[in-house]
Amino acid sequence: MPHSRRYRSSERSSRGSYHERYRSRKHKRRRTRSRSSSSERDRRHRREDSYHVRSRSYDDHSADRRAYDRRYCDSYRRNDYSHERGEAYYEPEYRHSYEYRRSRDREGSYRSCKSSRRKHRRRRRRSRSFSRSSSVSILLCWASPVTFLSQVASWALTQLRGDVVLSSRFSSRGGARVALKIIKNVEKYKEAARLEINVLEKINEKDPENTNLCVRMFDWFDYHGHMCISFELLGLSTFDFLKDNNYLPYPIHQVRHMAYQVCQAVKFLHDNKLTHTDLKPENILFVNSDYELSYNLEKKRDERSVKSTAIRVVDFGSATFDHEHHSTIVSTRHYRAPEVILELGWSQPCDVWSIGCIIFEYYVGFTLFQTHDNREHLAMMERILGPIPSRMIRKTRKQKYFYHGRLDWDENTSAGRYVRENCKPLRRYLTSEAEDHHRLFDLIESMLEYEPSKRITLAEALKHPFFDVLEMEPSTKMWDSSRDISR
Repeated sequence: MPHSRRYRSSERSSRGSYHERYRSRKHKRRRTRSRSSSSERDRRHRREDSYHVRSRSYDDHSADRRAYDRRYCDSYRRNDYSHERGEAYYEPEYRHSYEYRRSRDREGSYRSCKSSRRKHRRRRRRSRSFSRSSSVSILLCWASPVTFLSQVASWALTQLRGDVVLSSRFSSRGGARVALKIIKNVEKYKEAARLEINVLEKINEKDPENTNLCVRMFDWFDYHGHMCISFELLGLSTFDFLKDNNYLPYPIHQVRHMAYQVCQAVKFLHDNKLTHTDLKPENILFVNSDYELSYNLEKKRDERSVKSTAIRVVDFGSATFDHEHHSTIVSTRHYRAPEVILELGWSQPCDVWSIGCIIFEYYVGFTLFQTHDNREHLAMMERILGPIPSRMIRKTRKQKYFYHGRLDWDENTSAGRYVRENCKPLRRYLTSEAEDHHRLFDLIESMLEYEPSKRITLAEALKHPFFDVLEMEPSTKMWDSSRDISR
């Protein structure tokens, strides 16, 4: 509170004591120190800001995925010294799903300020929180004209706080529920959203009946600089369902249904000269993730079985047409093809490699290549799939990973022992000797071929013997696009 200056009357000016004058001078000095400490606190908070703001890494996935990594093997808890962690995996202008997190410690530090200063800082903190909020927020609402969706967007933007992802429902008479994606009002995120909208419009144009299992965009609009996109409402991602089910692998008949649909959806993209580049279980969503619950007496736990394996492929923010610029690094680390790591150039076959890794993950419940380092990633590939072809070694610019035509990897180091102990040849991951299981691994092996030119195409994959049972029993297909949206 500002201190008002008091003026003495003439009759009392002569009666002012020495102690009053001393207290006045002392109080003024105290005010000076207070201003100094205030500026010092401001500087200290500004320094702390730099420690509490970080971007979400594409190799980290999410907090759930990090816990999932730790579950795979205790050895994964060791530190990651990769220089590629974080935003380096993607060119910044193409990324739009970063999340920023704020520390609770900062909030605590503000509580010690005086009430007036605390109110001022709370206002400042709100404004900074909004500017650093998640680049994308998802809402559930009811489909209706753009006017109503604009009202939804207006409500959502007033509710954003920090890194929250909103999930709310709005009613409109006679409408169907949709998902509304709101992109942060930052130019690089908006540009990425425009690229995604362009891809989604092309998909809608080529597939007006939505028969090729790619997520359907209904509409998009700009609300005060925020790009808003409405999509069909889907269920959990295949990864989230796996996580919620304690990473219990999907049964092989469900793996077959899901793998066939993914191949069908991505083949449609490839036929239209488009590469997804970021296929992973998080970007494959169930149309309806309702499940049946049973109790496993042996393991003493509940186990979930999804009722319908109908899926949709989502997230086209990184999708690239053949004629467009191809970034050097694409794909999330665990699903990245060797030609991308070795910077040999990439095209549609890199999606096929990712699908092979995804199918393996559905079958066993954990990722095939659990690493964050290029050299270790290549060592895992050689341990699981055999030696890297000499042609690729000669052609790559990444000669630092090789010595005399072989991978420069010491198996006697701690990292070498780690790979040797936790990775094994692909066929040794089989959980059954049944013919279906061997056919599945034959398909995975053909998808994980080192040479992109020798890698199976998705048109060929759809004709693989592993999928023969689907042709014999078409009535058992579980990916019917119809669903009850009244729930």
